[in-house]
Amino acid sequence: MSKTDPVRVVIADDSELFCSALEAILEPEPGVVVLGLAADGDEALRLAQELRPDVMLMDLSMPVTDGFVATERIRAEVPDTQVVVLTGSADYGDVERARAAGAVGYVTKDRIAGELVQAVRSAARL
Repeated sequence: MSKTDPVRVVIADDSELFCSALEAILEPEPGVVVLGLAADGDEALRLAQELRPDVMLMDLSMPVTDGFVATERIRAEVPDTQVVVLTGSADYGDVERARAAGAVGYVTKDRIAGELVQAVRSAARL
């Protein structure tokens, strides 16, 4: 990715409303493009394989395959995609488990408005 290329993002969260809100935050940002939305971990992996995003925004609590397993699989199968976890949990154990799965960032949902764009840009630089 060159400095002039947009940061390509996929959002994975089982709440359609939350995905739409994240998309609404990111889309107006210069140099950020949302490629797709996933409602579960399996769909997140499929979109990562097909679209090869720079950054995957990953909820931890999702049906079918949770965000921990999906993160681990994405990092193994699509290593150029960086995963930033978005979750309602500030539990230290969840943070450590997400990092162990390969997540490069962790933003709690109550801090998204202030930290989301910076987390995406930081992950894309890795």
